Amino acid sequence: MNIYLAEFIGTALLLTMGSGVVANVVLKQTKGNNSGWMVITTAWALGVFIGVVVAGPYSGAHLNPAVSVGLAVAGLFDWALVPGYVVAQVLGAAFGASVAWLIYKDHFDATDDQGLKFAPFATVPAIRNYFSNFLSEVVGTFVLIFVILYSTGANLEDPNNTPIGLGALGALPVAFLVWVIGLSLGGTTGYAINPARDLGPRLAHQALPIKGKGGSDWAYSWVPVLGPLVGACLAAVLFLLLGSN
Repeated sequence: MNIYLAEFIGTALLLTMGSGVVANVVLKQTKGNNSGWMVITTAWALGVFIGVVVAGPYSGAHLNPAVSVGLAVAGLFDWALVPGYVVAQVLGAAFGASVAWLIYKDHFDATDDQGLKFAPFATVPAIRNYFSNFLSEVVGTFVLIFVILYSTGANLEDPNNTPIGLGALGALPVAFLVWVIGLSLGGTTGYAINPARDLGPRLAHQALPIKGKGGSDWAYSWVPVLGPLVGACLAAVLFLLLGSN
């Protein structure tokens, strides 16, 4: 499978599951209505699991621009591949969220609250404070990338013998990592920790003919894009500093 196609499919699977579980929990008249945060965080983690299982053997299953950038900053991924990975991830995320909307369309139509209609697509902070929201995304993504870098067993002295990317880490450990981040740090912003996961679906929300939808909250959109990228770069720099000692 082409590496970019693998990133598209893996990210699309992730968002179909992730957007789907949020729709199931928050929209009216679903079987899972009001089932709570544990259901949401668990399904997102398992969505990562299936995305990694499918894409891992072909692209390393980054499924996240912060992963691609973090690995590149650490010298473990070719910078020339980053733009293609990011485009594939954003498009895959938009597609996956659109599939979830199509599946739950009747429930979107039955829900009057515009905020609930938006929730399956993109993150919204529990308390809007741009500084603390940005910090939450930086810290959550820092944990994600820092653990990934160490869990790959990366050997800076022998980069040709270094497992690269999430596929090398393995699907189940990544799922547990995303799960604990969601449970522990996700209550402030909804833990995007992934620019594609937020930007792609936000674009889909803007474009799709969703009955009674409100705005796509572009004023907040920079937080779940820049925060994860900053967190990824900080994790990679610390990894290099510690690895060089």
